[in-house]
Amino acid sequence: MIPSSFDYLAPATLGEAVNLLHEHAGDAKILAGGQSLIPMLKLRLAEPALLIDINRIPGLGYVDERDGSLRIGALARESDLETASVVRQRYQILNDTTAVIADPLVRNSATVCGNIAHGDPGNDHPATMLALEATFVAVGPRGERRIAARDFFLGLFSTALNEDEILEEIVVPRPTAPAAGAYLKLERKVGDYATAGVAVQLTLDASGGCARAGIGLTNVGAMAIEAVRAQDFLRNKPLDSPTIAQAAEIAAGEADPIEDRRGSADYKRDVVRVLTARAIRIAANRAAGANIATPLPFTYSPSQAALRS
Repeated sequence: MIPSSFDYLAPATLGEAVNLLHEHAGDAKILAGGQSLIPMLKLRLAEPALLIDINRIPGLGYVDERDGSLRIGALARESDLETASVVRQRYQILNDTTAVIADPLVRNSATVCGNIAHGDPGNDHPATMLALEATFVAVGPRGERRIAARDFFLGLFSTALNEDEILEEIVVPRPTAPAAGAYLKLERKVGDYATAGVAVQLTLDASGGCARAGIGLTNVGAMAIEAVRAQDFLRNKPLDSPTIAQAAEIAAGEADPIEDRRGSADYKRDVVRVLTARAIRIAANRAAGANIATPLPFTYSPSQAALRS
């Protein structure tokens, strides 16, 4: 299908982009990586009168650590996360997440901020940002405001961004050692959206138990889900097999999937249970010093059979 007609502008500064978005609020879209927006234009699921291309604005493609936090700029690509040494060293969960998104061609264009701002429950970064307690910096005509990840996702393709705001930056607090995370994903075929995905970030106490847990779930609800009850259950407990199994059961109970071609609701809850247990074990072992490579996505057709843990 051919997209409907639209005007195209490429501002040179973020201020110009904000002014254009404010002037055309409700009838304009920001173009960054375009990996979500362009397919929607082709299918006429989005028909904006104006595209505001921010790719020519300098200084927005950074991935670096400043003031105790990892900063990801609006034009940082998924491939930038994959190659950033600071991400590989201290934010393995981000490396896990980026590595299972689509394919290298997509990751060379897609932006991390775009993955967040789209509000798609099938996107992989929202769950990881929930687990990491990230903050999103939005800029609009009234200035800048910071939005916690848990307050950002409001529903299906709905976020806390106003129509005249741009997601300028993602801020991820630097983990306090010993800490580490993992992201696991089951998909029907290579490059597909998740049947279910689970992000886990742990901080260990002096005895190797759980001092803090962050758990986010992908594509098992109308938006990314923070598994709050599972997080609370894990805190101040030893990370032994019974505790991990019970936390995984709790996380599965917090999922709210629907039946579709990827499987039944019960099947998806069981996937969440299995992936949560596995992600907790990987995160705990990494936090304890184990060198565990980025897990490949699990590919499995929806048979509706229960997975073995």
